Amino acid sequence: MKGGSFMAKCTNCNFKWKAKDILFLGFSKKGRACPDCGHKQYISSESQRLLTLGWLSIIFVPFLFYRIKLSGKDESLW
Repeated sequence: MKGGSFMAKCTNCNFKWKAKDILFLGFSKKGRACPDCGHKQYISSESQRLLTLGWLSIIFVPFLFYRIKLSGKDESLW
């Protein structure tokens, strides 16, 4: 995996988010605006579950940035 080819993309404009922006989004309860188009994005419920498992082992966290998907709406964890 090189160059973030699997990085999260905005559901509105397909802008590839940087790992730093995804990290801040992960700590945001109210989502974050896309750095490119401004459309509010949230971490999908599927990715939230993945992150919950990932926090159990800090070794895997850097690899999770390539698995995160965004959502255009606020989804519950389960």
